Amino acid sequence: QVKLVESGGGLVQAGGSLRLSCATSGRISIVAMGWYRQASDKDRELVASIGVGHRINYGDSVKGRFTISTNRAFNTVYLQMDSLKPEDTAVYFCYTRDFSSRDVWGQGTQVTVSS
Repeated sequence: QVKLVESGGGLVQAGGSLRLSCATSGRISIVAMGWYRQASDKDRELVASIGVGHRINYGDSVKGRFTISTNRAFNTVYLQMDSLKPEDTAVYFCYTRDFSSRDVWGQGTQVTVSS
């Protein structure tokens, strides 16, 4: 089965940076990867996604501050987060989507930004 392992979360001060990684394993045909986040008392929202054709989408709240990228094999996705704000505090979930539009999710990693 597909397995996603996230890393890189932690506690930082406002204005700081973090880099999240999500490594995938298993024999899958991935067409898109990305990140969602869920803050306390809020719905899960899209942070960024990247397709196999290098189509990239960002949530409005992170444009200009976050950058999504992948390795050449397209089995690891990264999220570089700069100029972090307290409102970025959330659990960040990695996901992959295959050719049948089936999604697999990681367990999530906590990002906390102090003011």
